[in-house]
Amino acid sequence: MGPPGAGKGTQARFIAEHFKIPAISTGDIFRANVSEGTELGIEAKRYMDAGEYVPDEVTNLMVRNRIDDADAVSGFLLDGYPRTLAQVEELDGMIKFTGHRLDAVVCLTVDQDEIVSRLLQRAQVEGRADDTEDVIRRRQQVYLEQTAPLIEVYKARGIVHEIDGLGEVDEVTQRIFTALDVVPES
Repeated sequence: MGPPGAGKGTQARFIAEHFKIPAISTGDIFRANVSEGTELGIEAKRYMDAGEYVPDEVTNLMVRNRIDDADAVSGFLLDGYPRTLAQVEELDGMIKFTGHRLDAVVCLTVDQDEIVSRLLQRAQVEGRADDTEDVIRRRQQVYLEQTAPLIEVYKARGIVHEIDGLGEVDEVTQRIFTALDVVPES
């Protein structure tokens, strides 16, 4: 977890690779649907372009279908989900149904101005039309209003690991592995 631009996607790849589990990114699923022009993609793009979250019913269905895939039987990493309290409840039901359990929540913390700078730079490099400064700042606000409260829910369950997301990518990865008591393979 963490605000948009904190490095969740980058770190998710390293963690998933280390544990040999799929990284399930709602953002990647949304972007794939947008580029393919699917009905879901068209609907998702409307919200994404405005810096808003895609509605829970669409997101929940995508995640439910994905964690039921064969490659997720041994576990999975969620990137960008849950984002609302309603999604926490939905996820609890999903993992109870599939027999999984939530082991840890890694929360990357990064200064807001640093995030805006990162996302504007990424927008230039990757040509992301949805990463304008106004949309980025709106996403930060939406995160604070809707997603930040989830961290408290997971803190109450004793599974949150807050990690400083500033620094070199490998330094942040090492902090995560240390927090999870994992010695990365050399």
